[in-house]
Amino acid sequence: MTATVPSAPSPGAPPPVDAAHDPHLSGLFEPVIDEIDAGDLEVVGELPSEMDGMYLRNGPNPRFTPLGSYVFPLEGDGMVHGLRVSGGKARYANRFVHTPMLDTEIAAGRALWGGLMTGYTPSAEEVGPALAGAVKDLPDINVVRHGGKLLALAESAPPYALTPELATRGRETFGGSLPAGICAHPKVDPRTGEMVVFCYGLEAPYLTWSVLGPDGSARRTPTAVPDVDVPVMIHDMALTERFVVLVLGPMYFDVAAAMRGGSLLSWRPDDGTRIALIPRDGGPVRWAHTDAFWSWHSANAYDRDDGGVVLDFVEWSRPGGLSPDTGPVVGGLARAEIDPVRGSITRTFLTEPHGMEFPRVDDRRLGQRHDVVALGTKTGHHELASGEFDAVLWVDTAAGRSVTWDAGDLSVGEPCFVPRPGDDDATHGWWVTFATDRTDRSSWFVVLPGADPGSGPVARVRIPLRVPLGLHGAWLPTQE
Repeated sequence: MTATVPSAPSPGAPPPVDAAHDPHLSGLFEPVIDEIDAGDLEVVGELPSEMDGMYLRNGPNPRFTPLGSYVFPLEGDGMVHGLRVSGGKARYANRFVHTPMLDTEIAAGRALWGGLMTGYTPSAEEVGPALAGAVKDLPDINVVRHGGKLLALAESAPPYALTPELATRGRETFGGSLPAGICAHPKVDPRTGEMVVFCYGLEAPYLTWSVLGPDGSARRTPTAVPDVDVPVMIHDMALTERFVVLVLGPMYFDVAAAMRGGSLLSWRPDDGTRIALIPRDGGPVRWAHTDAFWSWHSANAYDRDDGGVVLDFVEWSRPGGLSPDTGPVVGGLARAEIDPVRGSITRTFLTEPHGMEFPRVDDRRLGQRHDVVALGTKTGHHELASGEFDAVLWVDTAAGRSVTWDAGDLSVGEPCFVPRPGDDDATHGWWVTFATDRTDRSSWFVVLPGADPGSGPVARVRIPLRVPLGLHGAWLPTQE
C-alpha cells in the first residue's frame, strides 16, 4: 500500500493501545497491511480435482494501532482473505473492507476513531462533517453470498458489498429495506433459499428479525420481537423449518454507564438466559427461560417430531473478557432441548467442557437434523491465546462419538465444509480452514477428508502472506 505521512493526533484523542502486549494484536493475530494477488501456489499433497470455488474468510485486522481500547473479536478493520481453487490449482487474494472511516484513516496515516470501549469519535476538523461523530463501521466478522451479492458482515450494522475480486462496493441496505443493518450470522435455509437475519439496537425496537428472498429482496421487513425492553447483545442465531431461534443471554448495553466512564456492556447473570422461538409464519413468539449462560455461536437447530426444538451450540458460563467476573470460564459444545409449549429448556454438554469455538455443520443441513458438528478446539499441549486453537474436533451427535485432528505446530481457524459437487454424502466432501505455523508464521489452506478428517490433510496450500487468526468464512462454489 502507498505510504502516508501521519498527521498530528488530536489533543483529545486517547493514546494508542500497547499492541505488543495485546494477544490479539500480536503473535499470530498481528495484523497485516499488504493487499496482494498471487497464483500458482505451492501445493503439498493433491487438491481434489472436483473442488471448484473460493474459500473466503473475514476477520479483524486493524490497519493502524487502535486508540484507547481494543476488544477482540468485536472490533478491528475487516480484511477478507480468499483462496480460489480450480483444476487442482490455487490462487490467493486479500483485501481490506474499505469503509469511509478506514479510507479517512489511511489518508491521515493513523487511527482516528477510538475503540468500542473508549467511545471517542473524531471531530469535523479531522474527518469532515459527514463522518464527525459517526461510529466506525466494522464489517469484520463474517462473509456470505446471497442474492448475487457478496457481503462482508458486521455486528448488527449494514454489511458492505464486495466484488468477486474482493474490492469494496459500499454499504448494503437491500434497497433501503434494512437501513439499520443485519446480524453477523444470518442463516440461509437450503430448502427455500431464504436468508433470515436479525438486528439489535440501542433504541427501541431493541430486537428485530427480517427475511430476504433468494433474489436478495425483502420478504419480511424488520419486525420487532416483543418483550425485549432493553438493549441486549446477541451474536448468532439458528433456524429450523418452523422457527427463528435466538439466545438472549443477560448481556446488556449500558450507554449511561459508558458515558460516566464505565463499561458499555453489563453482564447480569441474575436475570438468567432466555431463548426466543420466533415462528417463521409470523405467529406469536414462544419464550423459554433458564439459568444464565452465554453463547457466541450456534451450530444448528431443528424441529423434533414431538414439537420440540433442538439447538446445538457452544455454551459458556459467562462471556469471558466482556464481563467483570474473575475466575475460570467453562465452555463446550452443548445441546438445548426446548419445549415451546411449556417454555422449558433442558441443557446437556455433548463434549467435556474445555476451550472450543466456531461450531459448523454441513450448510446443506441448516435447519434440519444434522449428525456432525465441527469445531476449533485446544489440545492442552500448547499455551494459546483466547480464540486460538491447535486442533479440529468433529462430534457425531447421533452416534455419540468424536474424532480430533491434532494440528501440531499449526494454529487453525474455523472449519468449513466443502461438498463434492452433486453428491449428498457428507463423507465424500472435505473440511477446510486456514492455519498458521507457530514456529515460522507461515500460513496454509488445509483440506481434510470428510470420510476420515482425523487422518490429517490430503492437501495443504502455502499462502504467500501470513493470514492472521480471524473469524468466519464460507465456501462459494463456482457453480451454484
